[in-house]
Amino acid sequence: MALCDSDYWSFPYPSQRMPVLADNVVSTSQPLGSAAGLQMLMRGGNAIDAALATAIALTVVEPCMNGIGGDLFALVWDGSQMHGLNASGRAPLGWVPERFAGLEKMPLRGWDSVTTPGGVAGWLALSERFGLLPFEDLFEPALRYARDGYLVSPTVHRQWQPQVDELGSQPGFLDAFAPNGRAPLPGERFRCPGQGDTLEKIARTRGAAFYQGELAAAIAAHARNTGGLLTEADLAAHQVDWVQPIRMQYRDIEVLEIGPNGQGIGALMALGMLNTLDVSSYAIDSAESIHAQIEAMKLAFADIHSYVADIDAMAPNMTEQLLDPAYLKARARQIDPYRAQYPGAGAPHQGGTVYLTAADRNGMMVSLIQSNFKGFGSGVVVPGTGIALHNRGSGFSTSQGHPNQVGPGKRPFHTIIPGFIMKANQPLATFGVMGGSIQAQGHVQMSCRIGDYGQNPQAACDAPRWRVADDNRQIRVEWNMPAETVQGLRERGHEVVVAPRFDLEFGCAQVAMKLDGGGYLAASDHRKDGYAVGL
Repeated sequence: MALCDSDYWSFPYPSQRMPVLADNVVSTSQPLGSAAGLQMLMRGGNAIDAALATAIALTVVEPCMNGIGGDLFALVWDGSQMHGLNASGRAPLGWVPERFAGLEKMPLRGWDSVTTPGGVAGWLALSERFGLLPFEDLFEPALRYARDGYLVSPTVHRQWQPQVDELGSQPGFLDAFAPNGRAPLPGERFRCPGQGDTLEKIARTRGAAFYQGELAAAIAAHARNTGGLLTEADLAAHQVDWVQPIRMQYRDIEVLEIGPNGQGIGALMALGMLNTLDVSSYAIDSAESIHAQIEAMKLAFADIHSYVADIDAMAPNMTEQLLDPAYLKARARQIDPYRAQYPGAGAPHQGGTVYLTAADRNGMMVSLIQSNFKGFGSGVVVPGTGIALHNRGSGFSTSQGHPNQVGPGKRPFHTIIPGFIMKANQPLATFGVMGGSIQAQGHVQMSCRIGDYGQNPQAACDAPRWRVADDNRQIRVEWNMPAETVQGLRERGHEVVVAPRFDLEFGCAQVAMKLDGGGYLAASDHRKDGYAVGL
């Protein structure tokens, strides 16, 4: 069998997967990553140890979606209390607005999209506060994959290959991630010794090498030599923030998110608007149900793109005002059940990522997401290290006076969001849907399916999705959306595009839900290599 034989790697028939039920679970988008987490559970580690080993391994086995040079957010139920972690990085001190004057939007690739990577500090913070196993032990599976190699899956190849032509001109990219001038083929073994060396240094120094030592010096030197402004001082100044999650009651569940600078507030706003409608009275997957969800999401997007930024740059109390029930009720009145609208921002009163989850028999539940943003991110790779630097800086605005205007030391607007569901003040489920702006939309769809229709997590993952495009007008739906629903949306004035099967723009969900009799139900999305395991 030839690795390049595309016909061999076709999968023409829809398949049904079943959830995993166990006392300890790990669910993520890549089987080798899930296996890394399972190994930590078998050693006596807890959910944090499993989640971190998985996250670290994913930087190696799914590098086209996340990397060592990315950001991280997490929600952690420690068995009795909820904790939120914002480990996103900030703009270099040299990023004064004048540097980007005259640009309609921020650069998407290259050094002028690279903010300080925060993910490594997030790994350490989570391990120090909650982990049981030694920090170095968490790196063993990733080190093995990086040095001995791993067999690339068809899905990862499909995500990887389109980025090679675009990013080949970025410094360091081809040597690290396309040494043959292409992505590794399905079934081909890929090794990245530079990643192995880097992860070993991070493990041995507990992250110090990345922010103050040898790796920090290499990153900063590469920036100086190739046109970047990220410095040793920027890296050394990075710190994570433990935060209180924001939340919204929806039917009999409560949905929790990390607050700004992330887009999770958009999901809560949409759910707050839907609280004023009786969505459950509409048939599941009907045009009536999906139209209501889409319209609420469009209203939320209009607001968050105008008001959400680094929390320190937002107007005072803006988060509370955007989540105010009276404001959301007023916004919901703009939803016409029979016609699509194209809303602008309201006026509140002024007063492409990997998601994974792990849960253990002692009640600890972890919702964690990390990302380089657009695939490999900026495309900039530090020579010899396997560090692909993210492009989160592209999330800034260049508009004068906008709260999200680029500026030194600021955090950009962020798309990655871990989710959590509570019920009757007790933890019910961790969940996430990776993939840019689909994340807030996916959280709304998953919450409606669980809260309005009582679907089990696997069914909620499997169901056809819709996505509002970045212009907040066009609607994309998956290939298996019911034809009568598509027609009903078009009759309401939506510009609907039906995507082909295997389209990668509808995210990838993972869920771990507590069972009444003990243990968990772990579900994983079929849209990638999703894989849930249990012990």
